[in-house]
Amino acid sequence: MGWFNSPFDTSDVRQDGILQQETETMADDNYRIQELLQREVYVGENLVGTIVGERYHPNEDRVRSMRIQVKPNVAEEYMRKPAEHAPLSKELIHSIQDDGSVKLSKSMRELQRRWRNTVRIEEQLYAPDELLDRAVLDDDGMELGVVIGLVKVKRTYRGITVKLRSAVRRRYALGETIDIPVTALARTRARLDEIVLSRTYDKLRSLPSYIQINEGILED
Repeated sequence: MGWFNSPFDTSDVRQDGILQQETETMADDNYRIQELLQREVYVGENLVGTIVGERYHPNEDRVRSMRIQVKPNVAEEYMRKPAEHAPLSKELIHSIQDDGSVKLSKSMRELQRRWRNTVRIEEQLYAPDELLDRAVLDDDGMELGVVIGLVKVKRTYRGITVKLRSAVRRRYALGETIDIPVTALARTRARLDEIVLSRTYDKLRSLPSYIQINEGILED
């Protein structure tokens, strides 16, 4: 399923003493992902989905989003194209209710706006912070470098910016960075925090979409 803790493994979830009053918010960061796994997420009376995990990253300060399994009716109504899994910004989490569910501080429209500000990989949505610092490998397993930014045209992410490894730069006589179109991103790997491309880099270099994004001639 990609990069979350298994939604079927709740052995690490604490069951004692974590129900809080509605007035107690998430602002103090006392709650960790293990305490939120499998909790239902609500905006008002609307059930949005269930928290299933978060990205694995050695620097927890860089992990700003959790992963949620989105209810099909919510995905159908609030996403451009429905996706089963999507990011949930931690700053939107308001409190844990008496029944154990998680309450968000914003409206469905705000959630919709944030889901539009994502990248789709393998029919799942990823927030920008979930992609930064990830290693990028081609289809042969050659590591190209790490993601340091995203390419956005108007309101749509069209690519990722990769800081290349020195060996790749020498081999292909490239500069410090390249841009890779999002259409070339095939999948993610959970534990290794990687993005895998749909083809080898040699084949990718010949694609019109790759040439255009690196020459800065993407159409709006």
